[in-house]
Amino acid sequence: MGAYILRRLALVIPTLLGIMIINFALVQFVPGGPIEQIIAQVQGQGDVTAGFTGGGVDSTEMLGGGGNESYVGARGLPPEFIEKLEKEFGFDKPPLERFGRMLWNYMRLDFGESYFRSVSVIDLVLEKMPVSISLGLWSTLIAYLVSIPLGIRKAVKDGTSFDNWSSGIIIVAYAIPGFLFAILLLVLFAGGSYWQVFPLRGLTSDNFDQLTLLGKIGDYFWHITLPVLASTISAFATLTLLTKNSFLDEIKKQYVITARAKGQTERKVLYGHVFRNAMLIVIAGFPGVFISIFFAGSLIIETIFSLDGLGRLGFEAAVQRDYPVIFGTLFIFGLMSLVVGIVSDLMYVFVDPRIDFEKREG
Repeated sequence: MGAYILRRLALVIPTLLGIMIINFALVQFVPGGPIEQIIAQVQGQGDVTAGFTGGGVDSTEMLGGGGNESYVGARGLPPEFIEKLEKEFGFDKPPLERFGRMLWNYMRLDFGESYFRSVSVIDLVLEKMPVSISLGLWSTLIAYLVSIPLGIRKAVKDGTSFDNWSSGIIIVAYAIPGFLFAILLLVLFAGGSYWQVFPLRGLTSDNFDQLTLLGKIGDYFWHITLPVLASTISAFATLTLLTKNSFLDEIKKQYVITARAKGQTERKVLYGHVFRNAMLIVIAGFPGVFISIFFAGSLIIETIFSLDGLGRLGFEAAVQRDYPVIFGTLFIFGLMSLVVGIVSDLMYVFVDPRIDFEKREG
């Protein structure tokens, strides 16, 4: 198993390199880069500092007559201003040189500084991480804690009234978009039209620092309840049906019939034999569930509940063409996804020690 893990870790480097190459190449063809963003803000607002707060460009010295036809909308701005922006952002160098320098910095865990916030990328990620971890971790945990027992129960009671009405609820839950369920929760429980049970926005209260330890824990869970419920609904439905179908497939196999014929109790058959085999496919879906909740589904939920997390950070960086934030978060998220995949394989072995990935690869 050790050799297999080392091989998987060795594949992380070329995989990350491929991800960065593809995305860096695509960005070269996307119109409206950071310089165009600043030019639009300068001409629309009359002050470069309204949109550009990074690194040392003095707008009072650079604004004036002249023009540069290489940028759309740059007429009326001096060439010196454009050239200084290019130098400030590193666009005065060829793409290959910029890409090589970026990779060298990433190897040293230097992800650069945001073009528009004057804050390092790693500080931005660490600042937004608690929100995304809260949504991803608790949503995944609740989805598994509810879905696995419910899926097993549905498999055991297959075809009964319990299975039928619970399947109806699950299908409805799966059909409801997460953002619509989030709005429904706000209307019902956040003072929209009915009960003011949970707060409307934020991860903590304004007086969070003044609370006791128990008060802080209670305040945190009070704020995170509705966003987590909204994030969990689709994953909960998928995992429940996946667990049920996996257990049904295993229950029909010959070794289960043999175990029952030997007089073993139904509980012993179910949890002593069927469980570890049926759970393999559920565990295999763990990285996908966690990553989808952690990254993909966070933007809308964060926006609805006014949470400042990684989803909004990535969206705003893409809109502003804040390349250091885009590529830095892409590198970090890609690395996390690959590591979670390796952890998933380790969980395979933990659930069923008979699995040997080295023999399978051989």
